Amino acid sequence: MIELTVETLILASPDVCFDMARDMNAHAKTMASSGERIVACPPSGMLEMGDEVTFEARHFGIRQRLSAKIVHFDPPFSFTDEMLSGAFKSLRHEHRFSAEGDGTLMTDVVVLSAPFGPIGWLAERIFLRRYMRKVLVERGLGLKGLCEKA
Repeated sequence: MIELTVETLILASPDVCFDMARDMNAHAKTMASSGERIVACPPSGMLEMGDEVTFEARHFGIRQRLSAKIVHFDPPFSFTDEMLSGAFKSLRHEHRFSAEGDGTLMTDVVVLSAPFGPIGWLAERIFLRRYMRKVLVERGLGLKGLCEKA
């Protein structure tokens, strides 16, 4: 199991950042580099408590699907999604937003476990930690750009 924390300072209010982070259209824009697309989500495109969403993307040269459910929802401070199905043994992503000066500190906390026992444990340490940190940083910078334009 690995835990990653990535912080991004955004010059926008927590309300704007919270809403942008749960907006599936914004999510697709910030994850375009992996060819990620939304396969299923609420009709509004805005995630709420209990909602489920399914993504499809190419990672490590392999097309993958991941379905997640919103299990915690506290606007505009935090929401958490947990993987229902996908490539990992488990994945939990906490999205936190706190006022910081004239902006918002967005904190992403991801806890995940790779499948396949000892091989998964080794993959976590050799490349998965670095890869997932890169994905979180890129997504954070993408959200920062969208929020600061809003």
